[in-house]
Amino acid sequence: MIPIIGKLHRERDVTVLLHSRSLVNKSVVSILKTHRFARQIAGEELSVTETLPFLQALTALDLGPSQIDIGMLAETYRADDRGLTVAEFTAEAVAGATGANKIECREGRDVVLYGFGRIGRLVARLLIEKAGSGNGLRLRAIVVRRGGDQDIVKRASLLRRDSIHGQFQGTITVDEANSTIIANGNEIKVIYAGDPSEVDYTAYGIKDAILIDNTGKWRDREGLSQHLRPGIDKVVLTAPGKGDVPNIVHGVNHDMIKPDERILSCASCTTNAIVPPLKAMADEYGVLRGHVETIHSFTNDQNLLDNYHKADRRGRSAPLNMVITRPAPHRPSPRRCPT
Repeated sequence: MIPIIGKLHRERDVTVLLHSRSLVNKSVVSILKTHRFARQIAGEELSVTETLPFLQALTALDLGPSQIDIGMLAETYRADDRGLTVAEFTAEAVAGATGANKIECREGRDVVLYGFGRIGRLVARLLIEKAGSGNGLRLRAIVVRRGGDQDIVKRASLLRRDSIHGQFQGTITVDEANSTIIANGNEIKVIYAGDPSEVDYTAYGIKDAILIDNTGKWRDREGLSQHLRPGIDKVVLTAPGKGDVPNIVHGVNHDMIKPDERILSCASCTTNAIVPPLKAMADEYGVLRGHVETIHSFTNDQNLLDNYHKADRRGRSAPLNMVITRPAPHRPSPRRCPT
């Protein structure tokens, strides 16, 4: 299975899923566990002997860039009583992504991470994990303040091993002379700058890039516009935007994005957790009023031991206290999910 999954991903930009979980770059054990996870969806385990024929059938098709869930294919095939072979059923099910209907390979898009903290490193992992045929998003650079001796080595170490999220799936090496991190063969330039105005991205061969600001330092249009330097086409903020910056929750209001909009916000993590089910309830039943309580892990701006903090209650020791606070979604949710 692994060679087939890898070949589909590299050569045709096809991501193979099993009940929404990617099988790309996964180990044998991970693939087996993902198959066992199917029992939580369908009520019974799914065997690799059931899904392998669908993978083999996919290799015979003229597929374009797509995401194909072989778990859903297998479950639907079980319920189909037309007597089709696996190859016939698969060809029919994915007809919208084959032949004349397939989407042509997309041109790769450069991505720059401004900041390389907790969120930045997680985004980097996801981008590197999804780098296959080179037709999707390509992480080209990260921008950080220089932190002292062996700065790039320490940052690579944080990417390689994470205390919460575990080991990086692959290899990471450092080219200090060229200020570059090589992750699974992807060269990522480390650019040192104290301010967005200091960087000309075209000097690094970067063009029409999406810059992801994960620092949260600037949240309004004026501040985020500083990132629109040579080589940068759009700016995405990983925190709630202020003023007229559109706050986008994918699956809820992503259709509101205007092609000429150059600055967007992904809203807060809590908002992304709350709004999709809220929209589903509002669409199906209607919502008059509601009350939401959420539990969030403690973050880097909190103290390990009691100490002064400018915010109420947040001076208490993070590992030992639950700190009551008001998250960002209490204001912007209605704009994203009108009721």
